[in-house]
Amino acid sequence: MWAWNAGGYRRLGATGSVAVAAGGWVAGTLPDREPWGIWVPHGAGSAVTVAGAVLAYAGLTLLVVAWWRYGRTGASTRDTLVTLAWWATPPALAPPLYSADVYSYIAQGAMVLEGHDVYSAGPSVLDPAGLGGDAAASVGGNWTDAPAPYGPFFLILARCVTWATGGTIVPAVLGMRLIAVAALVLIVWALRRLARERGTSESGALWLGALNPLLLTHVIGGMHNDGLMIGLMLAGVVFALRGKWIVGGALVGLAMMVKSPAAMALLFIGVYVGRAATGPLVRRVAKGAAPGLAAVAVAVAATLLGGTGFGWLRTQSVAGTIHTALSATSDIGLGLGELLRLLAGTDPGPVKAAVQNLGLAAALVLIACLAWRTLRARPDAARAPDTDPAPERARPLDPVHALGLALVALVALSPMVQPWYLLWGMTVIAATRPYGRTATVLTVLSAALVYETHPSGATPWYGFVLVAVVCVIGTLLVRRDRKTPDAAPPPVDALAAGARPRTGGAVP
Repeated sequence: MWAWNAGGYRRLGATGSVAVAAGGWVAGTLPDREPWGIWVPHGAGSAVTVAGAVLAYAGLTLLVVAWWRYGRTGASTRDTLVTLAWWATPPALAPPLYSADVYSYIAQGAMVLEGHDVYSAGPSVLDPAGLGGDAAASVGGNWTDAPAPYGPFFLILARCVTWATGGTIVPAVLGMRLIAVAALVLIVWALRRLARERGTSESGALWLGALNPLLLTHVIGGMHNDGLMIGLMLAGVVFALRGKWIVGGALVGLAMMVKSPAAMALLFIGVYVGRAATGPLVRRVAKGAAPGLAAVAVAVAATLLGGTGFGWLRTQSVAGTIHTALSATSDIGLGLGELLRLLAGTDPGPVKAAVQNLGLAAALVLIACLAWRTLRARPDAARAPDTDPAPERARPLDPVHALGLALVALVALSPMVQPWYLLWGMTVIAATRPYGRTATVLTVLSAALVYETHPSGATPWYGFVLVAVVCVIGTLLVRRDRKTPDAAPPPVDALAAGARPRTGGAVP
């Protein structure tokens, strides 16, 4: 493959990003009703829509190639931040891309404003001619009658956007995109500081965790609130590592009030804090529990301030009722259930549910093992820089890296998996070992999973074919790079070159 400098790949990726955004204007996830006439759908099979989709796919390919090669240029942190600005700007100015979830967010904000219980009803309860009616008409079919699986803090933000824009589609979508851009800024801030704390490459962390096409397409283009959850969670970890455990726990509490998987961070922050504490066991346990108590206090406060009640506690399993082909446990359970139905005439539903529950149980066991390994590691031995030549499995388990692994395990064994769920753990791992074996696997998956979803938000059959093809190509490229030492990504930051990571507060 050709070799350019960082500037060449920046321009190539920017060209791809512009093409994705341009294609999205006719083939994106356009609203069914839009009174301003700016985002007008042309019909799924029209020549204009097909041409826009082809342009978007071609642009996505340029973006993926540019990102893959950019990570091997040894670009500085400053250059990577400039590249991120170039690549993130086009989708930030485009219509919704790759998902209709933003319409659910706006409709749920309208439901809160009108006094509907978002945890017992879906956007279909809104008056089609009233506040949020246009957004409700554009919500994906699976979510029209589904209650909100999101926490009160995010619903407060959605309510503010809907109130400020009157629920009008274009300004409301742009308001939600401002939240997504703010989430990206927070992710960048946290990645840089976590990389310094863990002694890894800042530019490498930004390349895998922020410049990633999977994040650009689904957090900026699709405006998924997972970006906000990740940003708040990472910020909480940063403060916890600096000895500000209560602030860290509070930020994780806010992240939980966006989406519940952020609660995983409390386990590993608690282990880290408790392990670093001195004195009797009771004292260490109390210190380890302090971040969790702060998070609970924030969750209660957000619930009371939001006025939406504690219904979010019972809607966390709503997403799991929808079958997604990326969930291995759902696919296996469905296959076994259908086989038993053919052989014995039994209902496949209970079989599928049993396999899904077994998957979650296995995830819990893996997470417990990771927490136990982290607890047993010496506090001063957990920070192994990414340049450490020892294999990953031979290094002491860093609690931050363990958090990333735990989130990846949770996603892999979850009953519902979407492409952007990979970002939960990948952004954490990007800050700890952006060039390790696990990160390499996640890099290949990132490059592949961007193809699973059509710009309109649909998941066509050929999307899975493209995912498989890119996985094969990515694996071959990784093997080639391992045989060619000069092809390995050179970390250029001072910290990656061996500088001692900074620590804060009393945390060792």
